[in-house]
Amino acid sequence: MASLLLPALIATPTAYFAYRRCVYFLGKDEQLRVEMLTETVVVNGPCIKVLNPLLCKSIKRVKAEYLGQLDYRLVKDSITGKERVEKGPKLLFLGPYEEISDERHGHGDYGKAITLSQTEYIAVTNHLTGELSLTKGPAVWFPSDPYEVASEKKYPIALQEDEYVRIKDQATGNKMIVKGKTLLFPDPTWKVQGEAIKAITLKSYEYVRLQNVITGKIQVHRGEQMIFPEAHEILLDGKKLEAVDLKVDEYVKIEDQVTGEIRVVTGTGRVFLGPNDTILNNGKQNAVQVDEEHAALVRDIGTGQLRLVTEKQLFFPAATEEIEKVQQLICLADHEAVVVKDQSGTVAVHYGNPKLASPERPRSFFLPPYAEILPLVWSRGLRRETRNLIIERFDVRPQYMWFEFDCRTSDNVELVLECTIFWEATDLEKMLQTTGNLPGDVYNQCRSQFIKKVARVTLKKFMEELHSISNAVWTEDQPFYKVRGVDVHSLEVTRYKCSEARTSEVLQQIIEETTNRLNRLSQAESENEVNIFKMQGQIDHEKLNRELLEIKQEHVKSEARVAGASEAERIAAFVGGLEKDVPRLEDRIEMWKVLRKTDALSVVSGGGGSLYYTPNDVDLSIRTDGNAGAQASKA
Repeated sequence: MASLLLPALIATPTAYFAYRRCVYFLGKDEQLRVEMLTETVVVNGPCIKVLNPLLCKSIKRVKAEYLGQLDYRLVKDSITGKERVEKGPKLLFLGPYEEISDERHGHGDYGKAITLSQTEYIAVTNHLTGELSLTKGPAVWFPSDPYEVASEKKYPIALQEDEYVRIKDQATGNKMIVKGKTLLFPDPTWKVQGEAIKAITLKSYEYVRLQNVITGKIQVHRGEQMIFPEAHEILLDGKKLEAVDLKVDEYVKIEDQVTGEIRVVTGTGRVFLGPNDTILNNGKQNAVQVDEEHAALVRDIGTGQLRLVTEKQLFFPAATEEIEKVQQLICLADHEAVVVKDQSGTVAVHYGNPKLASPERPRSFFLPPYAEILPLVWSRGLRRETRNLIIERFDVRPQYMWFEFDCRTSDNVELVLECTIFWEATDLEKMLQTTGNLPGDVYNQCRSQFIKKVARVTLKKFMEELHSISNAVWTEDQPFYKVRGVDVHSLEVTRYKCSEARTSEVLQQIIEETTNRLNRLSQAESENEVNIFKMQGQIDHEKLNRELLEIKQEHVKSEARVAGASEAERIAAFVGGLEKDVPRLEDRIEMWKVLRKTDALSVVSGGGGSLYYTPNDVDLSIRTDGNAGAQASKA
């Protein structure tokens, strides 16, 4: 029993192994890849496959790849080299010699279809044929050919009604314009040149000039409208232009660049340039108001001649004329004069003084063509070292001139003199003929004369005779000034100082001492004058007091005479009046004395004093009256 069971146990593993090598059960998603002795075969499930192991090099069970709705695979046959695209949804079973290529087909996830929305698109390139195609959304793109490659997702250009884009077809080289309103999906061969551009919106006073770069033709478009340039058109001026708005006193010169013709357009109105027009002289210009005080100097550019327009008008130049200058009427005051040189070089002096003016040389005039005001270029400064003082209107009134210079005395003291000349130009024609720098000539002549005069005297004598020296310099040089048409009214040295500091200090001390002495003398004289004035005042006061006393005495005497006369008349009247009643003169006089005493007592009693009498002074008697005492007791 045991000997029969052992061979069965040995045979069982062998049979199981043979069973595993020969019989295969395949599911729906499984594939059996069998490498035979001469070829490779595949068996797709579901099925049961029995193979001879002796004829197989290898047997491999693999899973089929599941492709979803948006999946695809690129399958390549390694024997023939052909490729194909497998799209989902499906189970992908590869052939015996097929394999999945890992080459990427454009942008996006590998093996995934590209989903495009309504505002998306892609460009597809076939690398085998070179063909280009465009796929717009909404769509799901799968490569229909193994050689198709998709670009990244792109977005169309949304153009509004007033927008456009420039496009160049790289396949043909043509250029085009695409206007809005639209959603632009550019073809694969199109190249968009720049971003969306606004159309040119023109108002009623605006215009634009467009030039075709191929033909050179220029077109002018005026407002109001919206302009979309053509593919080969550019803005000639780089921007839209505004018409030239001319007022009544404005004009503009316009040249046709094709014919060279120039025309003048005057106001009022608006000027739109033509295709070949250009504005000259930097745009619009103002006409010249020619009146009593303004004139226009005009040059004819054709002949080069100048003319002066003085007729009253609103002057507009012709096409071949240019306004060189607007002249202001030259009006000279009575004390002014100008020198005018004409084209021949002749010099004429115009005076503002009516007595010196003439019809040929008026005081108010416009400069003729080719004439100019000849300026006087004089030197300036205290030492007349710089010649840059330009005078166009000369003042003929007397005026001052200040200058300084150095000179040396006979005792070798170097001085710096500051002088003032009061002068007047009396003959301008003679001055113009004899000198071109009158202040310089006067300065140099005065300096030369002062140097000669001062060199002959010492410092002390110079200080003492300063006025006479300056007067001699002035009077002796009169012919020099007369020849130059100048009258010098005075020449004074206003200040002098030593050029050397040490000498200047000594001179300053001398001047200070002299000044102090003069001050002291002046102070003493002032004090004496004050004292004399005081004494004179006292004398006058005493004289007045004496006169006052004399007058008072006369008044007192007059009052006494009047009072005495009045008293004598009173006494005479009193005595004469009692003559009948009191025959004796002595009695009447005694009565008068008693009355006078009574008046004296009245005066004394009216005051606050006390009066004492002696018995000898009054006639006093004392008696007793009984009745009067009884009445007093009753009371």
